[in-house]
Amino acid sequence: MPIFKRNPFGHILFLKKWLIRIFGVVSHGRYRRFNKLQIEGSEIIRNLPTTNVLFISNHQTYFADVAAMMHVFNAALKGRVDSIKNIGYIWNPKLNIYFVAAKETMKSGLLPKLFAYAGSVSIDRTWRSAGENVNRQVKMSDISNIGKALKDGWVITFPQGTTKPFNPIRRGTAHIIKTYKPIVVPIVIDGFRRSFDKKGLMIKKRNVLQSMVIKKPMDIDYENETIDEIVKKIEFEIEQDPNLLKVISEEEYKKREEELNKKRKFWNFS
Repeated sequence: MPIFKRNPFGHILFLKKWLIRIFGVVSHGRYRRFNKLQIEGSEIIRNLPTTNVLFISNHQTYFADVAAMMHVFNAALKGRVDSIKNIGYIWNPKLNIYFVAAKETMKSGLLPKLFAYAGSVSIDRTWRSAGENVNRQVKMSDISNIGKALKDGWVITFPQGTTKPFNPIRRGTAHIIKTYKPIVVPIVIDGFRRSFDKKGLMIKKRNVLQSMVIKKPMDIDYENETIDEIVKKIEFEIEQDPNLLKVISEEEYKKREEELNKKRKFWNFS
């Protein structure tokens, strides 16, 4: 690779590779040592095309969710089966993985700026700014930048636009799907909110169950399905449909979750 080769956003790939390597080494213990991440569906990653793939996921922290996905994706591409064991996979990472993030978040300090260089497609949020609710037009440059990232590789997005569970899906994600017709892969994560602070930089609690379930690509009729129909599908696939809260009480949900965790084949913490 030429040392000054750049991606479509002007980032030097040599620098991006080293940032991913460094962040990968620093963050690896958060998912293997302090808390251990259980993964399901890594074989799906290996069977995806190299470009025009959109990952949609629920959101629990600003940065830890994305970092975990970068580990899982690169490990899967290097032949790991539902595992991020042996961090050698990070030496030659896939450099065309991007994640959609709020521009104000990615400019809030040196560390977020470095994260942004490692793969952010930064956008202006249309519904919130500086902690206040707003209502502004979508910037077409933001949409086109996401399209540029899809053309170059894979994009991770959190269609709720917030770390709060069961918030509405932002319609912009459905517009992107209709416009660029990517393969859409749902991901459901859990445990990150309990184990990290809101930003996902500090470990809040150890020995918390973390999980990442990668689902099969969604079946979408890009031409005939409406925006509202796609939004509803997204809600269901990332398990954020508000109707899920109406089925059982919160207490019953927690009880069933505990029973399910006991049945799963997890590790023994020392």
